[in-house]
Amino acid sequence: MDYFDLNIEKVLEHWPIGFAIREIIANALDEQAITATDDPTIRKITEGVWEISDFGRGLRYQHLTQKENTEKRRHRDVIGQFGMGLKDALAVFHRRGIDVTISSPHADITTVVRPKGGFTDITTLHAAVHPPSQPRRVGTTATLRGVGDRDIEEAKQFFLRYSGDKLLEETNYGQVLAKPRRRAPANIYVKGLLVAQEENFLFSYNVTSLTKGLRQALNRERSNVGRSAYADRIKAILKQCRTAEVAHSLAEDLAMFTTGRMHDELTWNDIALHACKVLATHDKVVFVSQYQLEYGGPQLDYARDEGYRLVLVPDDIAHRLGTLTDFDGNPLVDLDRYRDSWNDSFSFTFIDPTDLTISERQVFALTKPLIEAADIRLPQLGVRDILISETMRLNTAGREIVGVYEPAEKRIIIRRDRLNNPAEYCGTLLHELTHAKSGTTDGTLAFEEALTTQLGHLAVALLGTTAHNSGYRPSAPRS
Repeated sequence: MDYFDLNIEKVLEHWPIGFAIREIIANALDEQAITATDDPTIRKITEGVWEISDFGRGLRYQHLTQKENTEKRRHRDVIGQFGMGLKDALAVFHRRGIDVTISSPHADITTVVRPKGGFTDITTLHAAVHPPSQPRRVGTTATLRGVGDRDIEEAKQFFLRYSGDKLLEETNYGQVLAKPRRRAPANIYVKGLLVAQEENFLFSYNVTSLTKGLRQALNRERSNVGRSAYADRIKAILKQCRTAEVAHSLAEDLAMFTTGRMHDELTWNDIALHACKVLATHDKVVFVSQYQLEYGGPQLDYARDEGYRLVLVPDDIAHRLGTLTDFDGNPLVDLDRYRDSWNDSFSFTFIDPTDLTISERQVFALTKPLIEAADIRLPQLGVRDILISETMRLNTAGREIVGVYEPAEKRIIIRRDRLNNPAEYCGTLLHELTHAKSGTTDGTLAFEEALTTQLGHLAVALLGTTAHNSGYRPSAPRS
């Protein structure tokens, strides 16, 4: 039997037993990942006695030295890298009175406190290296005596493999995971090992591609890593996500900004913008700000009628969407772009007044008297023409469009079939004239007020003599 000085006195006083078991499980998982052998086993032998086994190459005493493991550095799924975990675990087991035996085809290893070589006044923890009791065994088994079931469960909860977290999407930098419960903290894993929890994250994450800063932050604690160490990698993970499932959750959460219940990932603007791009790739959506949602006018209803879903976003995000495209190269649709598209969807087949039927010409002849009665002067409104079109829109999903005011073209266009009924024609014309006069849009209080005022002017013009003879006089305003 030989003794290998672990060069440890009393350390890691605050580590519970579960932390030490975590390191044994991590080593077993690493060996399984490197050798592509069967999954490790964790089994209870009898009360207080547990075995953790892998089916790899077998532990050697040389593995107890503390050094950077280049083999593990090269492997994507490996947790340990510096040879510290096993030594730390042995120190904690000794401190907590846990008897441990590590058996492999190369040796059986236990621990003992002995004088340090050359310094008999100093005692340190040593690994007692025995000849292998089973030279033909496969892999390594750590037998722990004096541990409870709760210690094992605590250790297993550090690993994504045993957590039950649902995989949502995998990227080159890591994985997006569904939290175990909606209100539960999010778990942050690095190569499958829990290193932190976030109270206000929407998802859990497993980082598999480490930055230099994150690698340096993975100290002995392994479960107290600060957000600054992994934030960049989580952003990189989310920016590679393309599935609708992740995008829908991000977009729905983004709309919560008005309530103050938005999760922390959505406070990163580049992630919010990415979520909009993914959502637009999969869904028929129009992005709107809070102000547009309240005062956007009829285009909101038109969009809904045409099957668009309105997605509420903060102002700073809304202002940037007009220049972006989705992942198929199509422009993102904000309310301004939808309005432009809606206007572009009109297709007109103009009718010369001389081609109208006699009854249509009679109704169309009401145009001038109505304008005069309403005390409207077209040049002041910038309206040059009032035209009749056989057609109005290319797509008429939902509500019917029978008239339109086009300020850029300085014209009002009314659909021909409105000439079948004098009241319908006059009503449509007055409606569009009110748009031109007030500059307001359908579905707004401002337009309703402008239309009400216009109707009042028209009523007074038509009933002026009667109103004068009735003796009506406006009452003086109240102070």
